[in-house]
Amino acid sequence: MTTIRHEATVPLSAAGRRFDQALAEMFPDYSRSRLTAWIKAGAVTLDGAVAPPRQLLRGGEKVQLEAVLETEVELAPEAMDLHIVHEDEHVLVLNKPAGLVVHPGAGNSAGTLLNALLHHDPALAQLPRGGIVHRLDKDTSGLMVVAKSLPAHTALVDMLSRHDVERQYEAVVLGTLVAGGTVDAPIGRHMGDRLRQAVRDEEDGKHAVTHYRLRERFRAHSLLQCSLETGRTHQIRVHMAHINHPLVGDPLYGGGLKLPKGASPELVAALRGFRRQALHAERLAFEHPVTHEPLSFSAERPADQQALIDALRADTALAGPDDWQ
Repeated sequence: MTTIRHEATVPLSAAGRRFDQALAEMFPDYSRSRLTAWIKAGAVTLDGAVAPPRQLLRGGEKVQLEAVLETEVELAPEAMDLHIVHEDEHVLVLNKPAGLVVHPGAGNSAGTLLNALLHHDPALAQLPRGGIVHRLDKDTSGLMVVAKSLPAHTALVDMLSRHDVERQYEAVVLGTLVAGGTVDAPIGRHMGDRLRQAVRDEEDGKHAVTHYRLRERFRAHSLLQCSLETGRTHQIRVHMAHINHPLVGDPLYGGGLKLPKGASPELVAALRGFRRQALHAERLAFEHPVTHEPLSFSAERPADQQALIDALRADTALAGPDDWQ
């Protein structure tokens, strides 16, 4: 276990403030909820004595913090190959393959990315959710950032909530678009299916905005670049289905296999064989949560998505003007 020790003096400017409020400003590396829990546990003292979180300060008091980071994640580590793009003392960036569940859930207590991360770095068990601050769906490939320290975790969670992490995706969708655009539509849980999300009204849904840009148009499909302004569950998948351009292969929102009229045998085989949503997190950019240096990473599209795009291009090249849909 890791023990954290800090000593500080309450600034005079904090006179009249609550203990927990001032402490959050004095130790911004830790979340306010965590600091409040430490205060209540007696791990933080004020002039050598335990004080309640609501204690009003006069300024000038001596603060001592001595807390043990307990294990937050009880999960068996598992050896797996991880495609790590960047790693330092505070953050880890990896390229997740399609088919890998990020975090354990019902029926997924093993074989997840978190199991692999705990094997790679056992100290991650002391962080909330093992340092995982955002997710990718099981069958979405691409880049993720994981916190390796409490200061990094606190900062990354805050950056994600403020939409200060740039996340760019590549998607293959049904139908031919002529330009890019923005989908601004609240998202919430589907009323009839707990596995699905849906566009809801403002009272029931959470604010969600997806920007998309047309990269390449095929005769019955489009290749898009999508950027998240918010980060709701299944956001790109739900938003693209909402504008009647669902992702190819999407088992929840795609509406089943759709073959274009007169498709080549190669394209038919490619579409039938693509059994996941055609979505890849290709770019991730953010300010390092501790050093504040700008970081930017990219990941090439996986082989299955490249093969799908190649088949779409070849089919489009062979198509006559009457074959476009």
